Amino acid sequence: MTCNQEIAKRIRESLRVFPRDFTEKKMFGGISFLHHRKMTVGVIKEDLAVRVISNKMEGLMQLDAVRPMDFTKTALKEFIYVSLEGFKTDEQVQNWIELGLEHAKNKL
Repeated sequence: MTCNQEIAKRIRESLRVFPRDFTEKKMFGGISFLHHRKMTVGVIKEDLAVRVISNKMEGLMQLDAVRPMDFTKTALKEFIYVSLEGFKTDEQVQNWIELGLEHAKNKL
């Protein structure tokens, strides 16, 4: 697997507004962005991969652009994929990052 470098660039640019430290790591065949070693959001092929706290999963799964992260053929707990339709704007990218950051902070 490879990841779309333009999407990764958009995430990097969006992360600049957050007064927190993020690191990058190759994960799941793509690039993930971690906050205090906790995965928040990443890019796998053309999709965002986002960590989401459990109580928000059901609502997010109702969105057309969201599906379970199931590259192992089984849905991973608290992980979703978001297709390109779900992050056309910078504001949408920010929202996904914020959800991922919420998950990371919840696990600290």
